[in-house]
Amino acid sequence: MASIVRTGLALAAGVLLSVAAQAQSFPNKPIRVVMGFPAGGPLDQHARLLSDKLQAVLGQPIIVDYKPGAGGSVGAQDVMRSPADGYTLMLANTGVMAINPALYSRLPYNTLKDFTPVARTAMQPLALLVNNKVQAKSLPEFIAYAKAHPGSINFGSAGNGGISHLVPEMFKSAAGVDLVHIPYKGSAPAFTDLIGGQVQFMAESIPQAAAYHKQGKVRALAVTSKERNPALPEVPTAIEAGLKGFEVVGFYGFLAPAGTPKEVVGKLSSAFQQVMQLPEVRSRMVEQGADPAFLGSDDFAKFLAGEMPRWAAAVKASGTKLD
Repeated sequence: MASIVRTGLALAAGVLLSVAAQAQSFPNKPIRVVMGFPAGGPLDQHARLLSDKLQAVLGQPIIVDYKPGAGGSVGAQDVMRSPADGYTLMLANTGVMAINPALYSRLPYNTLKDFTPVARTAMQPLALLVNNKVQAKSLPEFIAYAKAHPGSINFGSAGNGGISHLVPEMFKSAAGVDLVHIPYKGSAPAFTDLIGGQVQFMAESIPQAAAYHKQGKVRALAVTSKERNPALPEVPTAIEAGLKGFEVVGFYGFLAPAGTPKEVVGKLSSAFQQVMQLPEVRSRMVEQGADPAFLGSDDFAKFLAGEMPRWAAAVKASGTKLD
């Protein structure tokens, strides 16, 4: 029996030494970043910006691998099934991490169980917009107008269950108003109808919202972040405008498969932190509409655990379910 115990201890020690050695030499080959959306979108811009700088810090190529489909779920499954060695990461947004678990009745992954958070890299505020013909010049005026005309104001979104759908649902609950959802296939046609007046209200990410506001095509009443946004410095936050505690922003972050060694996660997280401190990266992120907002692995895990119930409540209130 004693010899069996000694053998078991020796094997365990060997495994620990092997893991430690792997972590010490990490990385010694290219790192793959999986993204569950097509190239060309905001998340792709974020991936390109960070990967260019990240490979200089880590000393290895960063390869962006597109696995689009099912709201990011195809890419998430790919990462979930990959070796937990730090050489496969997922870049995900609010939808993949926090909304999908409540939106899809048969989701093939569990955000908190199947992945190890590595780093939160950005927060993405939205602007609350109205058509120019709406008789409201401020958020309190719009809320009063909506209360006086229940069920007669339409809001557009890029589609059922997305952030541009759920933020107005959160707004409806916080403000106590009744708005009618009109889903579109993407933000472009929704914006077209907002400008044209077929819908009267919309929540959209910056800088697209800022561009239309500055062109005078729509009116921005508030931003959903805790602080004012540099792209819309004259527009108050929803909190400033009287909607107490209304801070709702999207976020981007990197995750690894569950079980990735802590030392490897630490190296990756430290590398992201270094990249996020570069002035050119921070300024470029703001131009892309994402505020630099680094969190390390442990803090990102706590953040996710707190955010998921909020988005789940919004999905439930919207009555949206996808299979």
